[in-house]
Amino acid sequence: MERYELITPCHFGLEAVMKREITDLGYDITEVEDGKVTFAGDAEAIAYANIFLRTTERVLLKVGRFEARTFDQLFEATKALPWEKFIPEHGKFWVAKANSVKSKLFSPSDIQSIMKKAIVERLKEAYHVDWFPEDGESYPIRVSILKDVVTVGLDTTGTSLHKRGYRQMTAKAPITETLAAALLMLTPWKQDRILVDPFCGSGTFCIEAAMIAANMAPGMKRHFLSEEWKHLIPESCWQNAREEAEDMVDLNVETKIQGYDIDPEVISYARENARLAGVDQLIHFQQRPVAELSHPGKYGFIVTNPPYGERLEEKEALPALYKALGDRFARLDTWSMYVVTAFTDAERYIGKSASKNRKIYNGMMKTYYYQYIGPKPPKRKREEQQ
Repeated sequence: MERYELITPCHFGLEAVMKREITDLGYDITEVEDGKVTFAGDAEAIAYANIFLRTTERVLLKVGRFEARTFDQLFEATKALPWEKFIPEHGKFWVAKANSVKSKLFSPSDIQSIMKKAIVERLKEAYHVDWFPEDGESYPIRVSILKDVVTVGLDTTGTSLHKRGYRQMTAKAPITETLAAALLMLTPWKQDRILVDPFCGSGTFCIEAAMIAANMAPGMKRHFLSEEWKHLIPESCWQNAREEAEDMVDLNVETKIQGYDIDPEVISYARENARLAGVDQLIHFQQRPVAELSHPGKYGFIVTNPPYGERLEEKEALPALYKALGDRFARLDTWSMYVVTAFTDAERYIGKSASKNRKIYNGMMKTYYYQYIGPKPPKRKREEQQ
């Protein structure tokens, strides 16, 4: 099988988690940059990456990379790429997204238009035609330009990978599935340890944790754009990846995952989402305010995305809310706590400085991941305490 370079974008600051996931799948990393990781793989790797990776938004098949400071250079370099290797004569192709940072070329619409023309010219020569019906499979192209270096990739995914398919009901300001999975994977939490989200909302942290515990591949139940690219990716690649994903699922695993929220309607959303994800039996959801957070177990984890005051009246409630969280956490003296929030006074009202603080971009919003790292359980007593 032909080898490709595959690009997996991720949230800024979470490249190490993405890298570990790819390495665990058995592929070799070729490059790590801000917000993306590139690795080498064949057609089967495209299927495995889309089905198994938890923390990337999509999998891009790298077509090429070049420098361009003028639109003429952009046109000629784009035209020089081997587009006929990827896009068949009837393929529907367009530059779906272009972003530019610290570069001479900065207008997304102009970049998109010029690159489309260049690809058309290349394919005209390759297929000896003057016009393309574009009535076949879709081949969206995504372009990023950083310091005048243009990276061009074909989007093998389609609808973003954070859309696992289970989240039909959402509370306001939900955290994305991919970000929730990445933040969980930054903690030392394992399936046999207690995990509580006291602001669970529509249940994303709890559901992602349950999927990790049950070894459930996040993309095993959904469709991907490149499944239609039969000339590039044989159907057997998708079949093999899905069969392996199904064989790995263990819904008999014992878990201690709990989600609380003060809003009964939101709890009903979380339960329904967990049912759609196929992990409802692994999570206990309950209507409960943060002021009543308690647990008899030791060495547990709080992982949560509390409110951070989008509206003025919410902002006024934040100090009391974070103080209540800090007070309850202080009573759980062997526990660890991980809080992702845009509220800059979080540590002040929690009443304790975090062991570590990581800046994470949730879309365009700057948030902080406050990590309160508790003691490790004694090895000899670990089983009885969990």
